[in-house]
Amino acid sequence: MDSLKIVTDYIELETSGHTEIVDITDRVQQRLSATGLTEGIANMFSVGSTGGLTTVEYEPGLVRDLKDLFEEIAPSQKRYSHDAAWHDGNGHSHLRSSLLKTDLNVPFTGRKLLLGTWQQIVFVDFDNRSRRRKIVAQFMGE
Repeated sequence: MDSLKIVTDYIELETSGHTEIVDITDRVQQRLSATGLTEGIANMFSVGSTGGLTTVEYEPGLVRDLKDLFEEIAPSQKRYSHDAAWHDGNGHSHLRSSLLKTDLNVPFTGRKLLLGTWQQIVFVDFDNRSRRRKIVAQFMGE
């Protein structure tokens, strides 16, 4: 039996904020392929409190729907207590990130992520300004 290995890598993104949705599936798959691991779990973690990770069918209609959904749930023009405390106008960004979450696990086998045909891994930048983002990609397996 092989022993469990853990490989840590990073994905860096330049984002514009305002619920920008970036498909990172190919980047995650490339990093997985480079590990030499054949079976296990890929864990992605967004460093910061105004971004999030999920899976979607990455197509223009659903991207628009997802942006609209978050605008309905936590409107960007509403005043939040966080904004009063920090005066940065991104209270909605923190709430949206908390709802979506900053981590995602995807199993893999045969060095391939086990995603559905229409399922992609996306990073969502909820902040109200451009940012340089870092996503930790950690692969655990054999």
